[in-house]
Amino acid sequence: MNTVDLTPVVPRRVRAVFFILVACFALWGLLNNMTDNLVPAFQRIFTMDQSRAGLVQVAFYGAYAVLAIFASILIEEFSYRVGVLIGLGVYIVGALMYIPACVQQSFDIYFVAIFVVAGGCSLLETTCNPYVIALGPEKTAVRRLNFAQAFNPVGSMVGIVLAQQLILGNLNPATAAERAQMAPDARAAIINDELFWVCAPYVGLCAIALLIWLFFLRSGGRSEQEITGANGGGGLLRTLVAAVFAVGPLVALYFAFPEMNKVSWILCGMLGPIAYVVIMSSYRRMLAALLRKPRYWFGVVAQFFYVGVQIAAWTWLNVYCQCELGVSPGAAAIYYTMAIGLFILCRWVATYYMKKYNPASMMSLFAVAAIACCAGVMYLPSHVLFSIGGLPFSANVICLVAMSGCMSLMFPTIYGIALGGLDARVVKLGAAGQIMAILGGAVITPWMADIIGSVDSCWLSLTQGFDATWNAALKTSSQALRASFAIPAICFAVVLAYSLIFRKPEQTH
Repeated sequence: MNTVDLTPVVPRRVRAVFFILVACFALWGLLNNMTDNLVPAFQRIFTMDQSRAGLVQVAFYGAYAVLAIFASILIEEFSYRVGVLIGLGVYIVGALMYIPACVQQSFDIYFVAIFVVAGGCSLLETTCNPYVIALGPEKTAVRRLNFAQAFNPVGSMVGIVLAQQLILGNLNPATAAERAQMAPDARAAIINDELFWVCAPYVGLCAIALLIWLFFLRSGGRSEQEITGANGGGGLLRTLVAAVFAVGPLVALYFAFPEMNKVSWILCGMLGPIAYVVIMSSYRRMLAALLRKPRYWFGVVAQFFYVGVQIAAWTWLNVYCQCELGVSPGAAAIYYTMAIGLFILCRWVATYYMKKYNPASMMSLFAVAAIACCAGVMYLPSHVLFSIGGLPFSANVICLVAMSGCMSLMFPTIYGIALGGLDARVVKLGAAGQIMAILGGAVITPWMADIIGSVDSCWLSLTQGFDATWNAALKTSSQALRASFAIPAICFAVVLAYSLIFRKPEQTH
């Protein structure tokens, strides 16, 4: 019989630090979703094609992949507190770079600025997750992390609103053809106004980041040393060398080969931090210790598939609703908002019940439900069952929205299980692997896109009998869209396998 665990999730002596860390979780959630909207914004402002505008996502997620290892080295050589301070500082520098990018009306400067902003987020996320785990007993670590992560989608919701109201809401309606016919001064004035509203929220958030930065600056390192065992000393030379390995290859390639494919640029940049870990004997031993733990490396794999399915499912939700229900893009965005709201609600509910039920067992149930939702998205009809405020709902779209609720607890739960039982030093490098798994979003999303845009993919055999009529506006068909959701089912199956194999906290592998 399950018993309620009365152990405090957050010990009283560290609650101030914990709740300020929660603000960091909300901050990078806000930035993630606000940055997503820069793709259509820049496409309109700079009249560029979708592939070039998509470099925004390459810069953002690429920074996560490249700088996560450096962040783990930073907190190992110094402390979690220093990691937060530098992460916030990097974000502020990147946000301020939006100003010269606006003045110069330069997408290239924006690309670098976005990379720097995301680099700050990568440092923060790699630091704050294990920091939260360390702020209390190990048996409540997953609950504590789920609680902190519950504020991440709250920030995401704020980011969506800010982007819609400030960035997208202030775009000039002039089309690319109309802009091309304008006088240069008139076109420059329009672009300057649009870019001002791109800059405003990022620069404005510097004030919040600065307040958090000042809190950690004044909090001192003694309390953290007592709480987390941080050494507080640090190897400045080792950290500087690691920084050179992290950014040196990127800078050299950026200027030596300016036309280099940016995805290849990111992948080459990742080699520098990995090389540093392999070269340095102490970090090489940590890496070897992690690779000997299936609980850890399988967790990285599970996280890769989870993050991939989250980004992919939310990316294609709008298109699916337009295709299946015939609603406008604006109306389809309401379903997305509902999905995010359900995600937030379910994460709060799941966090509450983790004091009574095993987190891994709960995740296995959520994964089974998510797979069932995928089946519903693929095979249930799109007949309207009811409408709310003029917004139609069908069985398959209900499953699509419900899928977000099933995803709610997965990221922090996988994270907590994977890092559970690791040595306090090894867990810092382990955190980097979990953050680097965010690259899944750059793999799963285009994988689904290939199916969605295909008329002869082998995956379409899964949805034979559904409408194969090609929608020229959406560049897909109902059959292809439905078939693409076999990929999320595979991703959730990986998460299910992980939760079943490693459901016992005391289990060692």
